Amino acid sequence: MLEQIDALNALNARAPALSASKKARFEKRGQLLPRERLARLLDPGFPFLEIGNLAGYLLDTPHEEKSVPGGTIIAGIGFISGTRCAIVVDDSGIRAGSLTTAGGYRLERMQEIALRQKLPFIHLVESAGGDLLNYTVESFINGGALFANLARLSKAGIPVLAILHGSSTAGGAYMPGLSDYVVGVKGAKGYGGQAFLAGPPLLKAATGEIATADELGGADMHASTSGLVDYLAEDDGEAVLMMREIVGRLGWKNQTPDNDYLEPVLDTDEIAGVVPIDYRKPYDVREVIARLVDGSDFTDFKTRYGVSTVCAQASIHGQAVGIISNNGPIDPDGATKAAQFIQLMNQAGTPLLFLQNTTGYMVGKAYEQAGMIKHGAKMIQAVTNADVPRITLMIGASFGAGNYGMCGRGYDPDFVFSWPNARSGVMGGEQAATVMEIVADAQAARAGVTPDPDQRAATRAKLTDIFDSQSSAFYTSGHLLDDGVIDPRDTRNLLGLLLPIVMEAKTRGLRPSSFGVARL
Repeated sequence: MLEQIDALNALNARAPALSASKKARFEKRGQLLPRERLARLLDPGFPFLEIGNLAGYLLDTPHEEKSVPGGTIIAGIGFISGTRCAIVVDDSGIRAGSLTTAGGYRLERMQEIALRQKLPFIHLVESAGGDLLNYTVESFINGGALFANLARLSKAGIPVLAILHGSSTAGGAYMPGLSDYVVGVKGAKGYGGQAFLAGPPLLKAATGEIATADELGGADMHASTSGLVDYLAEDDGEAVLMMREIVGRLGWKNQTPDNDYLEPVLDTDEIAGVVPIDYRKPYDVREVIARLVDGSDFTDFKTRYGVSTVCAQASIHGQAVGIISNNGPIDPDGATKAAQFIQLMNQAGTPLLFLQNTTGYMVGKAYEQAGMIKHGAKMIQAVTNADVPRITLMIGASFGAGNYGMCGRGYDPDFVFSWPNARSGVMGGEQAATVMEIVADAQAARAGVTPDPDQRAATRAKLTDIFDSQSSAFYTSGHLLDDGVIDPRDTRNLLGLLLPIVMEAKTRGLRPSSFGVARL
């Protein structure tokens, strides 16, 4: 497990290192690096929860050594002037901040989180626009949703705020254009915020008109002439201070969390040794639960019924929580037990935590006759329709319908995070290869043909690789199927951040409007 954590840390370090390598260029222009802007924006000493840290890994390029997880966007949830906010920072130190597939995902995911969790949405803008080197018409058309989401946030009564740090062209200009509050950087050394539908090269090509970037869309012009910029800052540092002040004036400061709780009796660091990285090796998931919950104290529900499905009530950082996890496949009794438990937690208004570690629903004559389909369906009904907050952690196996019954990404949980050892798929590679081998043998027998052993072995190896190569947590996270991969030892702290977010969203009132705040 520690080796996999080291691999995760190495991947996490790629984007910051690549961006920091441009430091001399930023300093020459009188700018702060994107991560320096973020560091000054956040409240000192408070946590920042990154969302989509591995997004894009092996997605934009098949060359592992060239793949930069996270790409051109920094995204997460942090505190600004005591207010919990959804934050997006264009990392203009990587490919000039152009919006890649992964970057678009991270931006859209943060917009979704802001709307669902009722968090102010903050965007530090400096982007070359769409990724024209990897242009597809689908990305252009679907990209319009990024701007529509800003309008939806404003309409819902959620503040949308932006700092125009650098150049923002075409669709990127609508990021500040669709924000409720805009701070523009004049630029101490002549390089500051700029927003225009067509930059000087495109303008000349389209109309023949010649204009400088500042004449077309400089922050100074927008502050004094067009009205796009509400607050004008001399440099990045002042802009960030202005944004902190604006957020503080919103009056959305979060309630101080209740710190009256006990730490686990069992050491959370031991999780790295408690959980085997091979999902086929059994262990008792209660060993994990005892290292996550307050005082290592929890109440086990129906311990003698559906024993491979574990349901427990506990508290994490003082917040009551219902936990559902697995000690193997889910049988009819386990599915029934989980469905009842979900309804009980829904009745009590208690958030649900799913710790996924299952190879799926049980199969076989005995289980089919026992009603596996209908009992599994009851569990899926309960998971789908529960209206309490739901958080899913992929801590081991997640195969077949077990992924669905345990609130996988397709069931729209509030957040999904993975451990490095997690494996997901319709089934394991060896199992898939065996299934297809049986089918192929049956077809050959009907045709009166003897299968070629070499071809059979080659097909088996190919199928095994297809399934297994896509099952790892790094791959699934890189392909935008969760909110990030974490060190398992950080799980309790992660939950200590997520639970207040989802519970506050249930109680915060908004003041929606008909169309959102228009720029006038």
